[in-house]
Amino acid sequence: MHLLLIEDDLDFGRALQGALKAEGISSEWLRRAGDAPRCFHDTAFDCVLLDLTLPDGCGFDLLARWRRAANAVPVIVMTARSGLEDRLAGLDGGADDVIVKPFATEELISRLRAVLRRYARQASEQWTIGALTIEPRRHLAQLDGQALKLSPREFQLLLELAREPGAVVAKGALSQRLEPLGEAVDFAAIEVHISNLRRKIGAERIHTARGIGYVLVP
Repeated sequence: MHLLLIEDDLDFGRALQGALKAEGISSEWLRRAGDAPRCFHDTAFDCVLLDLTLPDGCGFDLLARWRRAANAVPVIVMTARSGLEDRLAGLDGGADDVIVKPFATEELISRLRAVLRRYARQASEQWTIGALTIEPRRHLAQLDGQALKLSPREFQLLLELAREPGAVVAKGALSQRLEPLGEAVDFAAIEVHISNLRRKIGAERIHTARGIGYVLVP
């Protein structure tokens, strides 16, 4: 999981980024609204953690801009305002969840997993796409109840495609998501891994959108 953290408080940002890293979650940290992406097409971010009070603007304005542009990236709003009206404003403004500071890391991780399950249209920690079942936390994939022997890269690819079953996932997005903090994975390498994955789960389950990317058939 790779997150975008938008938070201006230095101490809180450092502590949160460290806590996420300890849970195996990578992140990029921005402190100003002006540095935030205008869109999230072909980006590596699975979710945005958005503070409402920023030195050069309001998190609500960023959220509204993203939703007007039809950016569907999951967003969890972080706020010190515990009032019901503020929480409702975040949800009604397009946030997928609102968490009130201070919060326990365990609560945030649980909310992140819940948001990503909803984004992938899955009801539990075991994702089901036809005869395929995937358990992200256990790094386990099964086909018709039989465990699949996937390399770490193959499992990662399958998981990224499974986040948006039935939708085309661009090669550019895959190349960044596979190495969010490093050099993007070469397209030729992705094609090799896709070929190996097809051989293990069935070629009919991954379609190619020529010149664009790949689709996991739901």
